[in-house]
Amino acid sequence: MGNNHEISNRKLLAISGLGWMFDAMDVGMLSFIIAALQVDWDLTVKQMGWIGSINSIGMAVGALVFGLLADRIGRKNVFIITLLMFSIGSGLSAFTTSLAIFLILRFFIGMGLGGELPVASTLVSESVPAEKRGRVVVLLESFWAGGWLIAAVISYFVIPKYGWELALILSALPALYALYLRLKLPDSPKFLSAKERGRLTSFESIAKVWSKVQRRKTAMLWILWFSVVFSYYGMFLWLPSVMVMKGFSMIKSFQYVLIMTVAQLPGYFTAAWLIEKMGRKFVLIVYLIGTALSAYFFGTAESLLLLITAGIFLSFFNLGAWGALYAYTPEQYPTTIRGTGAGMAASFGRVGGVLGPLLVPYLAAQDISMTAIFTIFCISLLIGAAAVFLMGEETKRKELV
Repeated sequence: MGNNHEISNRKLLAISGLGWMFDAMDVGMLSFIIAALQVDWDLTVKQMGWIGSINSIGMAVGALVFGLLADRIGRKNVFIITLLMFSIGSGLSAFTTSLAIFLILRFFIGMGLGGELPVASTLVSESVPAEKRGRVVVLLESFWAGGWLIAAVISYFVIPKYGWELALILSALPALYALYLRLKLPDSPKFLSAKERGRLTSFESIAKVWSKVQRRKTAMLWILWFSVVFSYYGMFLWLPSVMVMKGFSMIKSFQYVLIMTVAQLPGYFTAAWLIEKMGRKFVLIVYLIGTALSAYFFGTAESLLLLITAGIFLSFFNLGAWGALYAYTPEQYPTTIRGTGAGMAASFGRVGGVLGPLLVPYLAAQDISMTAIFTIFCISLLIGAAAVFLMGEETKRKELV
């Protein structure tokens, strides 16, 4: 039986991870596509900022709506709906010729993305034994780095030669394969047994997330999510463009971002190892402080060596923190409201994903230096680390109810 369980855990991780990878591929390519669209459609810096932000508005709506739905119709069904939205939207956006239609499709793609991520981590954390749960969810998150790497490779080789349209079509096709695999996946055993005991209405679920018992955990998660998402999207969506602003060519910038992206993988793997050894709080606090310091040095870097070194550390710590965030979030709530609680925290975080990418061009337009802008992200990350330290409970090896 044990071996069978291992196989099903691996299968679950692989299928969920594939969906996660294609999501990352899409978000990763977006930063390169924004740079290409600027040339093709003659976009202003503010219009470029809106492409990233509309994506995050979609993600905020998707995380909330699909989080609630996951507690009503099941983790698996939501998984399938969100992947469909995302792959069809991505394919269609390759054929757009106007910014307005591109933005509408980005909103739907964002909804699919935002809905899928918290539901995927909820499904995996409910299906894996307590002593391996943290590690497996961080490994699920590591597929994100794989997606970003594929995105960087496609962007480097495909966009300059064949255009951004082909890159978008390439991102839509594999998602349909993940969809086919997912149809064979069983739903979470915890959800199925909770379903037999009766389900809460959406209003009751939301009320329970903010009930006296859950209030402190929810507040801590919302602060944490906001600070992580705000700084991540503010920094990473602008990485290729910040490199261009610092005077490197587009091709060179893509190359440097590719080098920085590789550092995400050891970030995940060290976090996956430490999360079961030292606990969730330790990993979150250490990796968030590491990200904050890297962000500060990236903003102040003058030389290429310092820029790339800071960028590598930024990737390493930031993505390790993301892994721990996805492991920690579902562990805060009981099964009946887990989808709702994780979805609402992610949704609130996505508001930060709207503000982060808009903040960079608006402040840059006011002649505020990159050093000052990256210092804002640095402070935001330290607030997130403080919230976990002061308000968070350790959930290592805790049995989910």
